[in-house]
Amino acid sequence: MKQTFFNSWIAYYRWIGLMLAMLSSIASWGQEKRNAVEELVEHGFENVRWTENEDECIYTIENNVYKAEGVGISKAIDIIQKHGLPTDKRCKVIVTHLEVPELSLTYHPNRNDSTETDDKAGWQTSYEIGQSWDSIKKEKAKNSSRFKVDILVYPQLSFKNLIITQIYQVLFTLNPAVEVSLWPGMKFTGQLIVPVYNDGYGYLQDKVHPGFITLSQRFRLPFNIKGMATVGYFSADRYGADLQLFYPFRDERFSLEGRIGSVAIGYWDGFKLHYDTEFSTTWSLGANFYWPRYNTSFSLKGEKYLMGEKGVKFEMIRHFRYASVGFYAQKAKEANSNGGFRIQVLLPPYKYKRFKNKYIPRLNTSYNMGIVYNAGNERYYYRQYRSAADENIMNSNRFNPYFIKSEISNNY
Repeated sequence: MKQTFFNSWIAYYRWIGLMLAMLSSIASWGQEKRNAVEELVEHGFENVRWTENEDECIYTIENNVYKAEGVGISKAIDIIQKHGLPTDKRCKVIVTHLEVPELSLTYHPNRNDSTETDDKAGWQTSYEIGQSWDSIKKEKAKNSSRFKVDILVYPQLSFKNLIITQIYQVLFTLNPAVEVSLWPGMKFTGQLIVPVYNDGYGYLQDKVHPGFITLSQRFRLPFNIKGMATVGYFSADRYGADLQLFYPFRDERFSLEGRIGSVAIGYWDGFKLHYDTEFSTTWSLGANFYWPRYNTSFSLKGEKYLMGEKGVKFEMIRHFRYASVGFYAQKAKEANSNGGFRIQVLLPPYKYKRFKNKYIPRLNTSYNMGIVYNAGNERYYYRQYRSAADENIMNSNRFNPYFIKSEISNNY
């Protein structure tokens, strides 16, 4: 009887020791995750969250530190891995933009995994967010991006060859823009066009005048449909409203995108706006294919342009870390065939953090600068507007999961 009583107490203390060890391990794991969050914030990442459940450990990050999105996400993964990955559940990182989820990265552990690794090849990327966003979106975000101000200077170079006696007519402007995140998905942009050199683009371009003045709302719908609605003053002397939608198929190399706008003519004489009240509708509907091996996108669209003509447009664009290069071809019944090439280049400095007082406006160059070469010298047909100062071929690929996968697989 005494031996049985003694053995019972030994078993009880062993059980107590096991429970304390488990609690200590859980506390240590939780502390590591909190340390990861703090280091992400210290590094400059915004809208950082962390939570976990029985199936997964979840983070959210928003990269407003590195201009190259793939580089920024790769740095965030480095920090998360340094503080340990779970060995008994998956780890998911949701990347947001203006607090709206864009894509996810998921790590599935196996018996050969360690809790600390430099290998990022095991992370799977996808537009699919699943139920993870519902699990974490109510957590308080650290280092919120809301109400923070960026002043980005957009350099713009235009040139044309239309007269025999002059090789090129040139316009070069510096276009500072104030950009502010107001609430999840919402951004205000107010821009000025400041002429630096004008040779042949008319007296209106000699005057400082407004550029983009817009309110845009990003959103995410079921079935991974992403969209953006914008109202305000756009490019191409147009003002009005614009709606864009993007839908990836289950095989995310394939996708559909659509766009519709209702715009009217408006142009600036200094700060005086001359505008028409007659609105017209433009639209675009097409399919895309992405070739991951070469990070090359192909698209074929049917479109209605600003002059009312309808046509088809083909684009092929190769994406690199710091540049996107491609060509396009167009054909409308009312106009001759046209085509050309596009180049978009990331502008230095490639990394920039906010001040210690994070609400002091941050000044930098725009994310990138590009040139479109119109080989057919078409001046009237195939014209389109842009509804955002940062709308271009490079930014449209910013959150492509295949491109991000190729970027994080490299070592920096």
